Amino acid sequence: MKKERIKKIIVFSIIFIFALIVIVFVMGEKHKVCFEEKCVDVEIAETLESRQKGLMFRESLPERNGMLFIFEESDNHPFWMKNTLIQLEIIWIDENFKVVHIEHAIPCKNDPCAIYDPNKIAKYVLEVNPRFVANNEIKVGDEVVIKYQNAKI
Repeated sequence: MKKERIKKIIVFSIIFIFALIVIVFVMGEKHKVCFEEKCVDVEIAETLESRQKGLMFRESLPERNGMLFIFEESDNHPFWMKNTLIQLEIIWIDENFKVVHIEHAIPCKNDPCAIYDPNKIAKYVLEVNPRFVANNEIKVGDEVVIKYQNAKI
């Protein structure tokens, strides 16, 4: 009787530890965009709906966080700040993972809102907190590494 109980406890403990490891691994993996060693954790906007909503109605964005917009095609992707409550910096990145344009964008609650048009071809657009670009000396031409779901894009 005791041996059977000990066996059940050991099996349960192994299953519990395995489940905990899986949860920690999955929860610990974040999407990141890195400029050399300077990284931001990002939310991904890769569907039309998530790209349209973006960071609208957010009252804050944690430091070293942002949103990465992933487009199906490289193209000129203008952005606007309609219903965006916080200042942002917008960084356009081409399919070769090079920064092609940077804008400092201000919130816009009412029309007409400014359109931030890079007039450059990009596949990715990163929105981050103001001063990220200056504080990390990000500039056009910099290389970018995108770490997405355990893989680099």
